[in-house]
Amino acid sequence: MAELKRRCALVTGSTSGIGAAIAEGLAAAGYDVVLNGFGDPAEIAALSAQWADRYGVSVSHDGADMARTAEIERMVAATDPDILVNNAGIQHVSPVETFPAETWDRIIAINLSAAFHTIRHALPGMRARGWGRIVNIASTHGLVASPGKSAYVAAKHGIVGLTKAVALEAANDGVTVNAIAPGFVRTPLIEKQLADLAARDGVGIDEVVDGFLGEKHPSRQFVEPPDLAQLAVFLCSDAAASMTGSTLPMDRGWTAQ
Repeated sequence: MAELKRRCALVTGSTSGIGAAIAEGLAAAGYDVVLNGFGDPAEIAALSAQWADRYGVSVSHDGADMARTAEIERMVAATDPDILVNNAGIQHVSPVETFPAETWDRIIAINLSAAFHTIRHALPGMRARGWGRIVNIASTHGLVASPGKSAYVAAKHGIVGLTKAVALEAANDGVTVNAIAPGFVRTPLIEKQLADLAARDGVGIDEVVDGFLGEKHPSRQFVEPPDLAQLAVFLCSDAAASMTGSTLPMDRGWTAQ
């Protein structure tokens, strides 16, 4: 991984969950890392200092709101990343006829439009340097659908399409653009869904987990954040220089069914 050292990676939505795992994986691989997301400032500062000390890299934080285009532009201009990981995302579950319009707009803004804005501001610097890596965190819901998740499914399908289009535009510039499509990962987003299902059905979390995973994951196991992190690190390495425009599922067999 020596060829990656001192390049800068910006990971959106990286103060918890999948984004935090990817950010730590990139720091361990020798990248300077810029975290992004909400959370307790003291906890974020402590985590940044811990990773900086452990991995010998620079770790900083930018609190840009990924629903605000001006803040995205400022953050990317300040960072000028060599590597961009678009991970920020939110979820809401509701039948389409009762789906709140304002919630639809916010999900599309954060899960899809934010990636468009980060890419359009980061790509010129990558092209100028003749090297760049863009990794978009899609979802299995970028490849297949589930009821009640119209906005999320639409946004994640959009991420897959955006990945292909930008990969073609940057194909001769030393910049690769790929997506990862995780299945269910035990993150705060999923924990909330599990708690809501348990409360709705009046059952324990373990019973909900078995039913939740059994419907989609043949293994009845969650995808692990560190595994996603290692895939992201690979996509950012020179070993993946010939891969662009690809969406790679890591879904415990979900889309094999």
